[in-house]
Amino acid sequence: MTRLVAGAAGGVRLATPGGSSTRPTSERVREALFSRLVHLGAVDGAHVLDLYAGSGALGLEAASRGACAVTLVEHNRRAAHVVRANVETVGRALSGAGRKMHWDIAVEPVHRFLAGTRGGYDLVLSDPPYDLAESDLAEDLLLLTRHGVLTDQATVVVERSVRSPEPLWPQGMMRWDERRYGETVLWFAEPGRVPE
Repeated sequence: MTRLVAGAAGGVRLATPGGSSTRPTSERVREALFSRLVHLGAVDGAHVLDLYAGSGALGLEAASRGACAVTLVEHNRRAAHVVRANVETVGRALSGAGRKMHWDIAVEPVHRFLAGTRGGYDLVLSDPPYDLAESDLAEDLLLLTRHGVLTDQATVVVERSVRSPEPLWPQGMMRWDERRYGETVLWFAEPGRVPE
């Protein structure tokens, strides 16, 4: 079990899929990430896309802290079942706090979802398995640059192992920061031209 760190549903416990197919983001990393995102004004009222959702902890943390809509994408059916249960649990907590949310859960591969989405996302949280090939991550990032997937002021966060290389940022997306927490590195990017 893990729990939401803060916000309207802070302290709510989340189920985790277990097994080796998912690797939940630690509470310490989520706290650091969301403290930064809230400070940047990237969460309140945002339309959030949680890729490789696992338990849904990142998207649900965003919901707890003020996002108005969250789409969670998870291909693994067992994990997607856990996401649905966690959305119900958090949804009840948010409803009890007077918050209305819009939820979508997509049970399909991330690249397929991204190829078909109409988008309009303000915040993208991508926490792929550490063994995801760099070329597959690069394809995900390229698909995010399709017209209309991201809003002009969107923030994209990619979580990887510190042993992984920096993602291959496509033309149309610019990395502006990285933060390291133990074995985890967070890469921050936004729409824009990659410097030559």
